[in-house]
Amino acid sequence: MKVIAFNGSPKENGNTATAINAVAEQLRTLGVEVEILQVGNKAIRGCLACGVCANNKDEKCVIKDDVVNEYFQKAKEADGIILSSPVYFSGIAGTMKSFLDRLFYVASANGGVFRHKVGANVVAVRRSGGVATFDGLNHYFLFAEMPIASSNYWNVVHGKTPGESSQDLEGMQTMSVLGEKMAWLMKLIENGAGTVEEPARQTKIAMNFIR
Repeated sequence: MKVIAFNGSPKENGNTATAINAVAEQLRTLGVEVEILQVGNKAIRGCLACGVCANNKDEKCVIKDDVVNEYFQKAKEADGIILSSPVYFSGIAGTMKSFLDRLFYVASANGGVFRHKVGANVVAVRRSGGVATFDGLNHYFLFAEMPIASSNYWNVVHGKTPGESSQDLEGMQTMSVLGEKMAWLMKLIENGAGTVEEPARQTKIAMNFIR
């Protein structure tokens, strides 16, 4: 069983990484492999809204000079996905947002590749905007029909300087519980395969409200 974690911070070893590592430590203790991939320090442009990935259905974004296509394949093979971000102006950091828009659209355009993988997200904040960012990250999981692992509080740690969030004892406990719940949910899904019938994927009805 494997989880891919995307670090949306430009700092590889900042407070976002501290949060991810706390979740990963618990997952590894429970026998789950975790690979952490850096996103926030990459040059990643936003979606072009060109529709090429939906037309070609080759599991590739038309933009091929960054990590999106490489990381998509890693996420495709994983049982669970962790998204993370520091808080910038009460929202997801820009590079991470660009990455996620393209990653999840390619997944949707190619038959719902992330459907029924377990999702979890973590957020690092100095003071305010953590829950808004947490909510924004969850939108990707909900769109992709992914079950979301819970913890005993919202998955936000507080800190300013790198590593300071390790002093947020409640936040660190939240991350540990999240790792435990994520492993439990993945194992339930694995053990239920072939026993509990998986809901069939329905063709999405797309419409707008201008006539």
